[in-house]
Amino acid sequence: EVRLVESGGGLVQTGGSLRLSCEASGFDFSISRMNWVRRPPGKGLEWIASISESGDYTEYIDSVKGRFTISRDNTKNTLYLQMNSLKPEDTAMYYCAADPSPEQTGGRWLLPDEYIYWGQGMQVTVSS
Repeated sequence: EVRLVESGGGLVQTGGSLRLSCEASGFDFSISRMNWVRRPPGKGLEWIASISESGDYTEYIDSVKGRFTISRDNTKNTLYLQMNSLKPEDTAMYYCAADPSPEQTGGRWLLPDEYIYWGQGMQVTVSS
């Protein structure tokens, strides 16, 4: 059974920090590209960040560059998102999502609606 179990969300004040974790099981995490996506209240999904299989390549949406850091530990099958200098506009449900077979797409980075596996989501609320 494939599982992506997120933790670390919650309520934080503006300027604060949170570290989100996503523990994977049921598929080969080490060869999967991993991603963080969020859904702000009343809005659609927004891709935040992606990381390559080995972790040596990362990419971010402009609004979080310099504040958020995506990382992974393949020995623990765990994905992380360190969020610093949080702003009220970061308030959202946060999801981790996996592309478990990047070789099947010729190395193309998938769009969020193409991600194969999803976590259940967790709420992050930044108070002003």
